[in-house]
Amino acid sequence: MANVKIVLRKEVKKDGTSPLAIRITKDRKSSYIYLDYSIKVSDWDKQNHKVKKSYPNSTRLNNLLLSKLSQATENSLELETSKSNVTANAVKQKIKPKAGATLFAQADLYLKTLEEEGKFNRYSADKPRVKHLKEFLKQDVAFQDITVTLLERFKAYLKKTHNLSERSAVNHLVIVRSIFSQAIKDEVCDPKYYPFGKGKIQIKFPDTAKVGLSAKEVQNLEIIELESNPNHARNLWLVSFYFAGMRVSDLLRLKWSDFQDGRLQYTMGKNDKGGSLKVPEKALKILAQYERQKGHKDDFVFPELKNVDSKNPYQVQRMIASRLNAIDRVLRIYVAKSAKIEKPLTMHIARHTFAQIAGDTIPIQMLQKLYRHSSIVTTIGYQSNFIHKDADDALDSVLTLE
Repeated sequence: MANVKIVLRKEVKKDGTSPLAIRITKDRKSSYIYLDYSIKVSDWDKQNHKVKKSYPNSTRLNNLLLSKLSQATENSLELETSKSNVTANAVKQKIKPKAGATLFAQADLYLKTLEEEGKFNRYSADKPRVKHLKEFLKQDVAFQDITVTLLERFKAYLKKTHNLSERSAVNHLVIVRSIFSQAIKDEVCDPKYYPFGKGKIQIKFPDTAKVGLSAKEVQNLEIIELESNPNHARNLWLVSFYFAGMRVSDLLRLKWSDFQDGRLQYTMGKNDKGGSLKVPEKALKILAQYERQKGHKDDFVFPELKNVDSKNPYQVQRMIASRLNAIDRVLRIYVAKSAKIEKPLTMHIARHTFAQIAGDTIPIQMLQKLYRHSSIVTTIGYQSNFIHKDADDALDSVLTLE
């Protein structure tokens, strides 16, 4: 049977105190679980394994330690009863409280994981959403306290207090769902407390209109005379459009080595889907403007990431987000005005523009390949925003009746 005791460890911190820990000893081997308290050696009763009266609030701390010891002993007995061969480390894993056992703690772990994985865009978007959640709840809670009713109140709070749209409010619920999923995976939340799904909260995004440029507006972009930053922003937009609405995160990562034998070989960052596309003549003419800056085949084609450590995904995504804001600003203020475009001109509109001009003339399977969608269902849903012929014909058929 494992021996479980509260002990004061020998190491001394800078403030002169030593940490309290639960010691688990089995077969002459010990493991330790450090507690959140440290005291001076002079305040510790080694013989009786408790805090001396010389320590402020000694009674309260001793009661807390006794409670933790009791729970640890109970967990140890439970494990040893169910298994015949148990090590001290196994008992430790059974006793040790898992990180993220409450909603706030798990939310912090969720953000930390995004940061460590270099997912800057998601981290920067989700951090304020987690902040809103904490502001609403005011204090940390257990997962079982997050009910359907509470989440509905949270959604209403976001709309009223922060004046958020339906889509933005739903994005906040997506974060809560992700935190729950991570907690269930980490085994710190019972799946029965999951408040999403059939008969509970269902994530439904409202339909939003997606509008691209017309073919004539694209031609205006191609022929207008621009210099410096406006010319560069226009070039980025057109190259994105020429490659079926390539995402800006992939566009700015392009290297000269990605172009081989008149084709572009690249893997899309969003879903790691690879592929090859012919380089259109129009794209070649734009790329020629940047060749004089080429030093090595592994250099970035465009200048935005030239001074960034490409091996640091967090820094790369952070720079892309920063540069995207600057590029979109130039597109809106200078390029759109020069091309006499009244629609909101942004890099993302290049993707919508390709889809709008493609309409229903290109087979959906080919569009799936061009967009690099993992599922054709995604392609059908996306392209449906830009196919209007059937609806227009139906409307005309009614309005032209005599």
